[in-house]
Amino acid sequence: MTGSDQDRRALLDELITAAVPSWAILVVQLNNVVAASLGVSDTDVQCLYVLDQQGPTTPGALAKRVNITTGSATRMIDRLVAAGCVRRVPAPGDRRRILIEPTKEGLDRVRAAYAGLIERTRDDVSGYTDEELAAVLRFVRAAERSTAAEIHRLKSAGD
Repeated sequence: MTGSDQDRRALLDELITAAVPSWAILVVQLNNVVAASLGVSDTDVQCLYVLDQQGPTTPGALAKRVNITTGSATRMIDRLVAAGCVRRVPAPGDRRRILIEPTKEGLDRVRAAYAGLIERTRDDVSGYTDEELAAVLRFVRAAERSTAAEIHRLKSAGD
């Protein structure tokens, strides 16, 4: 193995076994702090993110997206309604179905909670070239897909 091969292997090892796991743990901890400040759970914060990104959805679809049971989703929605973060609304075209939609107040509170990190991250990447940003984005999207696949694999193994 050449020196450059060893350097690459060392960089990959640091990225994959140290930097990314360490960052992931900090993200989980940040989400817990944000959730506590909102008076909800970390899964509830995930729910608000999903609703912010994808818009109103059914309780069942929301449960799938945040990886919880429908019973847990009902309790999550109850907490978020009580916290003023979401509301139940009739589905257009089928008033028997209910959609969960975020409230402006709920989204504003979550956005405010993450504003500091967003600003820090903008500062962190402000000097990156467009090519570097594209590479980072490519990595993050690939990591999302790999993580989702691993969740599916582990859940399937347990079934």
